[in-house]
Amino acid sequence: MLRFADAGLAYAATPVLSGLSFALAPGSFTWLVGPSGAGKSSLLRLMSGGLPPSAGHVEIFGRDIRTLPRAERPGLRRQIGIVWQDFRLLDHLSAFDNVALPLRIAGRDEARIAEDVGEMLEWVGLSAKMHVRPKALSGGEQQRVAVARAIVPGPRLLLADEPTGNLDAQAAERIVKLFQEMNRLGTSVVVATHSRTLVQRHPAATLRLQDGRIAGAEAP
Repeated sequence: MLRFADAGLAYAATPVLSGLSFALAPGSFTWLVGPSGAGKSSLLRLMSGGLPPSAGHVEIFGRDIRTLPRAERPGLRRQIGIVWQDFRLLDHLSAFDNVALPLRIAGRDEARIAEDVGEMLEWVGLSAKMHVRPKALSGGEQQRVAVARAIVPGPRLLLADEPTGNLDAQAAERIVKLFQEMNRLGTSVVVATHSRTLVQRHPAATLRLQDGRIAGAEAP
């Protein structure tokens, strides 16, 4: 699913990740942990194919990102669901239309979109606010919209950057259980988190980052 071989990433000649070598199997669930500034968000960007590595190699679904033809990159990225810390919702669209966006881009039938999006918003507890725009939602509600948007297309790979950071304990558990259900259905899942409680309550493989390097890998 993912393979890193001595991969590194630099911003404006400043290295933020270096010497990363590991592989994640199809259907895996992985916690990505480490202190603030360790490079977790940057690693997720490499995993998403949004950036090529500055050094080494990154393969996604068996394709090397550095040599993948530009015309093929959008198709690869459409197989990846991403929950970013800043949500990246479109303010002029309702919660429903934000979640529906990837399905419309993929050309899904509107009747099917209405069913799938309605079901997903119900799961994350936002059925009553499906027609509300992001600015009228709380931070936690926006986060749940971002989670729903990432999951609704049924991606092969799901990447989540602190997806429970703005949620109370009950809502966080609900989101993790949704990720686990996606994983059970075959989606590979990588979740970056500061929450030791979640990692302890839901044991899974763990990658630990420190100063832009892999500091440890633990089996579930």
